[in-house]
Order: sequence, then structure tokens, then C-alpha cells
Amino acid sequence: MIRILKFAKKRWYMMLIIVLLLTGQAYCELTLPQYTSNIVDVGIQYKGIERTIPEVVRPETFQALMAMADKDDQSLINDAYELKKQGSDKDLENLYPLLKESDLYVLDYNDFDEETMDKLTETVTDAEIDLIQMMAKQAQRSGAKVDSEYASMMAKVSEEDFDNLKDVMGDSMAIALIQQEYDAIGIDMDEYQMNYLKRTGTYMIGLSFGSMIMAILVTLVASRMAAVTSKELRDKIFRKVVSFSNEEINRFSTASLITRCTNDVQQIQMVMVILFRMVLYAPIMGIGGIIKVMNTDTSMVWVIVLAVILLVGVVMLLMSAAMPKFKIVQDLVDRVNLVAREILTGIPVIRAFSRERYEEKRFDGANKDLMKTQLFTSRVMAFMMPTMMFIMNGVSVLIIWAGSHGVDAGTIQVGDMMAFITYTMQIIMAFLMLTMISIMLPRASVAAERIDEVLESETLIVNVENPEQIKGRGTIEFDDVTFKYPDADEPVLKNVNFTAEAGKTTALIGSTGSGKSTLVQLVPRLFDVTEGAIKIDGTDIRKIDLGDLRRNIGYVPQKGLLFSGTIESNLRFGAEDAPEEQIKKAARIAQTTEFIETKPEGYESPIAQGGGNVSGGQKQRLSIARAIAKDPKIYVFDDSFSALDYKTDVTLRKALYQEVGDATVLIVAQRISTILHADKIIVMDKGTVVGQGTHEELLKTNRIYREIAESQLSKKELEGQV
Repeated sequence: MIRILKFAKKRWYMMLIIVLLLTGQAYCELTLPQYTSNIVDVGIQYKGIERTIPEVVRPETFQALMAMADKDDQSLINDAYELKKQGSDKDLENLYPLLKESDLYVLDYNDFDEETMDKLTETVTDAEIDLIQMMAKQAQRSGAKVDSEYASMMAKVSEEDFDNLKDVMGDSMAIALIQQEYDAIGIDMDEYQMNYLKRTGTYMIGLSFGSMIMAILVTLVASRMAAVTSKELRDKIFRKVVSFSNEEINRFSTASLITRCTNDVQQIQMVMVILFRMVLYAPIMGIGGIIKVMNTDTSMVWVIVLAVILLVGVVMLLMSAAMPKFKIVQDLVDRVNLVAREILTGIPVIRAFSRERYEEKRFDGANKDLMKTQLFTSRVMAFMMPTMMFIMNGVSVLIIWAGSHGVDAGTIQVGDMMAFITYTMQIIMAFLMLTMISIMLPRASVAAERIDEVLESETLIVNVENPEQIKGRGTIEFDDVTFKYPDADEPVLKNVNFTAEAGKTTALIGSTGSGKSTLVQLVPRLFDVTEGAIKIDGTDIRKIDLGDLRRNIGYVPQKGLLFSGTIESNLRFGAEDAPEEQIKKAARIAQTTEFIETKPEGYESPIAQGGGNVSGGQKQRLSIARAIAKDPKIYVFDDSFSALDYKTDVTLRKALYQEVGDATVLIVAQRISTILHADKIIVMDKGTVVGQGTHEELLKTNRIYREIAESQLSKKELEGQV
């Protein structure tokens, strides 16, 4: 989870907004059960009377309460009530009809703070209970019937049991006395009760609406943050991958990098929304629920402790079984992508060799492995939700069973028990939220780890501090160059020494696997040399700015690759601002003008992804034209003429020598005909240079070159050239 949060650290202000909104939502939802409790206990049971202190009393009742209070408390009670004379206030007469006929004492709320009001309530309540007890004693002595319900009941209770009963039912006694007083004053208790219910219901609707608004805002903010973070992650991964050398690309594999940039980032985005919507909300609700429970009743806290222990135990047990499989799932997704990519790109070969059934089985095997692992994790997690619901329902039954005894004994109000159940469910739901995210978080954690692996991987080919620029004509010098692929036992190239001079063509030829392509890939630093150095105009290319180095190299790889777009967009790939004349000149040199002009849309003709809608020879010529359009100082042709017919090959090379004669040209070739007129030919065998010279010189002096020539040229042609 820390990794996921790290990805979103730039959006800290959004996180703060989410936390504030979640806190507000939690406050609303945690306050609602208390209002529900008040509706049951106060609104229904107590007829809407909220406090055990009357807001209005008759003079005789006031004097009786004063008589029951201690001398120190009498002044507090006296200050709290204001005597209203008969007929002195028309508005109060509507509330208290008895005021038309008699004086009344009215409580003045505005003169007291909360602390003083609590003390006053406690004092008046004690006085009310003592008054009921006195009325009960009088009834016992005289045998007379009393008006108060609780006084009548107390008359049947022995004095030694009264103190115990007072602790259990004290508030109820006081409320009953206040109800009796209000009836005597003429207050309509049904209307009084309904007003309280309406007022409380309005508060509840307001809290519910506020909770809904904040929940919507949280979802919107969390979704935006997750979407923006995912976009930035994809950008970072792509920029990092673009900076990779071939070594890093090979280490991760293309299929894995695609999965990390798409599927893994999608996992992060999905979990991030849930993370900020639910995981942050869960502890707020859980802690808030525990605080509310502690304020409601502590006699049943053991039920919550038991539920939490069971929940944690179930989650830990199931996660210990499922967690190791989540990483395997991601690796298997990579495998499915790899197999699918290989099959889709190799369909022509697969069909040519009638290997469809075999490849179907290979894909089916990778697909089944993924399915089996996903089924295992799904089956494990399938136990989680039913188990949680069983625990939640069991806790509800346990609370009702334990709470009903308290209600029967008078130690717990019905509304308090309802609030306790609600708060307990909120606490358990907080754990359920964490449980739900625990199903997704492990896989997202694996995805975050895989993304981090790419972002934090060391890019081996980077600029040095204070890099230099290419200032000369582009002469390339290979100075004792040795190269070994990572984890390889033997070097591919060993002690290679030669110079490719500016204004001349240098060709490399040799048997398959002799290291020709690897050698020219070192020039634009697709790999870096293991030992020795490659220099351009006397400067080690590792000290030259990477951008400047590659801008000055027109590289044409073995496999011609075009990008989706148009012919012109592909030719401008390395020279966006080149004038139209330069683009057309490059096309003419590469012998592409003929087939471009036959197309109705000319240079605006569409090119499919990978150049799938042009032939191999056309693709190769367009790749050559793309390099020429850059007008670089150095040309590197890595066996780039292999798909051309002999006539086109000759014409193209002739135009190339005439138009770019001042550039350094490095050609890798398999055909002798391609390099016959090169200024220097480098013969390679098993990674070493075994000969240098012109075509005629090598025919006389180099056995390997002569063997290659004999395999491609007739005896008559050879005799005419020696």
C-alpha cells in the first residue's frame, strides 16, 4: 500500500481533501444512530422530553423541588427559573395554557453554558427523585392514592430497596414526574412529542443528505486522482522504457513491459479509487464507532472485541493462503501475453508450417495455467465474505441476547441497544471494507512492485556530466573494442580495431553470427562496449551527448520497421522540420519515388502498423529514405539491402554514393555485390576482425573473404576481378 501511495504523493492536496470529506461523512453516519436512539428513548418512551429537568413548573412544584435540594443547590435552581406572572406573556400562554390562570416558573436556557446546565440537570433530577420518594413515603403512611405513577409504584417498595431502584430507574422517574407536570400545565403532550420527532427526523435527513454529498465528492476526487496518477505512471514507464538500452529491453521482455504499462497500471488505478474511498474510511469509521460505543454502554464491549479477533483471524488465515499466488498470477499474465504476441506476429510462419494446432495447444496451456491460479485465489477469497457475514449476523444475535437482559433489568434503554447494534455493525463493516480491499490489494501490490522495478531500474546508457558535441566530419574509430552480452560466458566481439573514415564507405562482411550487426549497434549506443572504446572524431562516444550522437547517425536496422501514419510522416520521423525538397530527395535516392507516385494519395498514402500494407522491399527502401532524410554525418546500414533486387540495389547504392559522398557510411552486408565498390571492407569471423582492404585486395589475401566470394560469384566473375 505504501508503494501505491508513493505513486500519488504529488496529489497530496487531493488526499487531504478526501480525508476531510471522509471525516465529515463518518461524522454524519456515526451521529445518525444516536438520533435513532433518541427517537426510541426520548421521542417514543419519554414523549419527546429530552432532559430530566422541566422547562416549566407550577409554583407549588417549584417550591417542593427547592425543598428537596441542598442549600448550596437552591440558589442554582432559583437562578435557572424565572417567575412568569399570570397573563404577563401572550406567546407563552399559547405554549403553557395554565399561565392564563396561574403564575409559572419558566427555565431560562440562555443564561447557562453546557457545563452549568449539566450540573443543574443533575441537581434537579436528584430533587425530583427525592420528591417522588417523599410522595411514596407519605402514601405509605396515609394509605392515600397519589397522582404520580412512579410515586404510586414506590409506595409498594421498601425503603432499603429504593436506593437500588433509584440507580436503575432514576431518569425514568424524573421524566414521569415532568410528564405529569406538563399535563397539569395544559401542554398537549401528543403535539409536544410529534414536534420532537419531526425535529429529530429533519436532523437525520440533513445528516443523510450531507453524508451522500460527501460520499459523491470523495468518489469524484478519488477517481480523478487515480486517473491522473495512472496517466503519469504510464508516462513515466514509457519514458523510462524509451531510455532503456537493448540490454534492459531484453531483460524485461517486450511482452512484460507492455503488461506493466497497461494491466499493472490499471490494477493500480482501480485499487487506488477503492483505497481512498474505503480503506481510509474504514479506520475513521472503526475508531469513531468504538468511541461512540464507549459512550453508549461498556457492558457489551466484549462482544466487539470477540468479533474483531474472529475477523482478524479469518483474514490472516485466508490471506496467508492466497498472497503467494497473486504474484504468480501476474507472471502468468505476462506469459499469456508473450505467447499471444509470438503467435500473432508469427501467423504467416505458423500457417506455412501447419503449426496451428501446436500453437493453439501452447496458448491453451498458458491460458489454463493462469485460469487454475486465478480459480485458486478466487476459491480462497470466496470463503471470506460468507464468513464475515456469518460473524456479523452472529454478533447481532449476541448483542440482542445480552442487551435484552439489560433492557429487562432496566440497565439499558431500548434505543441505546439499537444504537449499540448499529455502531457495532459499523465497526464490523469497517473491517469488511478492509477485507474487501485485501482481496485486491495483494495483486495491486505486486503490480506496484513490478512498476517500481521498471521505474527504479538503472539505465545503463546515460549521458555523462558535461557531455560533448560532434564537431568533426564523423570519422569512426574502433579502438580495441570488446563486447559481451549480460550473463554471457564469452564475448561476442573481441579486440576489434579499424577506422571508418568520413567521406568513405566502410563495409562489414562475414558469416552468420560473426558479430557484424552487434558491432554496428554499438555506434548509436544501443549497447555500450564492455572494453575498449568507439570514437567519433577522436572523442569517445560515451562522452558525447546521446541526443547529438543519435541525431548525427542515420541508422537502418536489419528489419525495416515503419510506423502507422503516412509515407510522409514516416520519412519525416527523424527530420520533422525538413523541407519538402529534402524529403523528396531522400525518397529519390532510396528508389521509392516510383511506387510512391503510383499511389493515388502519393506521400499522404497511409501506412499500416509495422508497414503491413507495403512489401518487404518497399518497407526497406522507405526505411533507407527515412535515414537519408535526416541528412546525418554518419550512415549505418545493418544489412539493409537484403530485400532489394539486384537492379534496385545497384541503382540505390550508386545514388547514395553520389549524394552523400561526404558522410561516413558503414554497411553490413551478406552479398558481395553490395560491397564490391566499398572503400574498405572489414572481414569478421567469430567476433574478430580477420581482414581489411578493398575487394580486390581481400580476394588475393584473405581466405575467408574469398570463400564468401566463391559462394556468391561465378568462377568467371572472380577471375575477372582478381
